Amino acid sequence: MVRWDAERVRTRSGELGDLLADTVAGGASVGFLAPLDRAEAAAWWRRRAEQVAAGRLAVWAALDGTDRVTGTVGLDLPDKPNSRHRAELVKLMVHRSARGQGLGRRLLATAEEAAASAGITLLHLDTETGSPAEHLYRTAGWTRAGTIPDYAADPSGVLRGTTLYYKRPGSPPG
Repeated sequence: MVRWDAERVRTRSGELGDLLADTVAGGASVGFLAPLDRAEAAAWWRRRAEQVAAGRLAVWAALDGTDRVTGTVGLDLPDKPNSRHRAELVKLMVHRSARGQGLGRRLLATAEEAAASAGITLLHLDTETGSPAEHLYRTAGWTRAGTIPDYAADPSGVLRGTTLYYKRPGSPPG
């Protein structure tokens, strides 16, 4: 996993957009409705480059042997004085062609280790209730905090609940 700076996010936004579009096409609820246009997805990533440059977002990418983006994970870092001890895990995505090989778990571990190294003592995330991602988070030691019904539409537009999880970086899997 390689942490990308703002310039890399900007220049490779097309590839990141391809990953985002593939993730949405695969049914993952990551904030977008299907079908997600590749250009729209790339533009979304270009806008994230501004957050990376400002130090508000950290992005890691996984690349395959041909230098193709196969996964990402991010940490959204709050800028408020009372919340600098925490971060939100965002956009953990693995291309459908790379799933089932432990890449999601490695991306998650990379973000957790970076958070701990940066002095972040609390991570949180939300994920679609009943999604395959829930198994990953539970087995990686994340604690379920609760569920909010009808929180967001899945890629097909159906309202789904979201489950909130948290973890203290450096804590062992449960």
